[in-house]
Amino acid sequence: MLLSAHGVSFTIPAGWEGEISQERGPQALALAERGAHLRPVAHAATFALPAERGAFGSGAVEAMRDDDVFLALVEYDRGATDTALFARRGLPRRLDPRRFHPAALQRTLPGQAGHQEFFTDTGRAFCLYVVLGDADDAHLQVRRVEEVLAGIRIGSGP
Repeated sequence: MLLSAHGVSFTIPAGWEGEISQERGPQALALAERGAHLRPVAHAATFALPAERGAFGSGAVEAMRDDDVFLALVEYDRGATDTALFARRGLPRRLDPRRFHPAALQRTLPGQAGHQEFFTDTGRAFCLYVVLGDADDAHLQVRRVEEVLAGIRIGSGP
């Protein structure tokens, strides 16, 4: 299945669910009322994504089973591309399973491990955030995430 919006496109493998939208949390909507740009957020998961969830998966990762994975691709302000945090160029296509750790999670949940990478692609700043349902099975689960990463394209933006 192909998803495309806000200058980002995904090819979602069978058995995955995905969505590309704009950040919808209360803080984001309050900022938008004052003229701020709502940032694009893309999610992909091996489980049903709840309608209400945060940019980094709050409200979704709690529903993960051991064999599930969750991926978030969150865009930041274009001014961030000039910062050291976003110095890496290009979406990472390969991930090192040894870099996944429970301490990297936005919210620590038993058995889960996470990893995030900040990067710039086509002049746009992003964070790739991945949660694995079973930290002990990182090698296999990371390969599944890389299938999705292979199908992501980032354009110059909306």
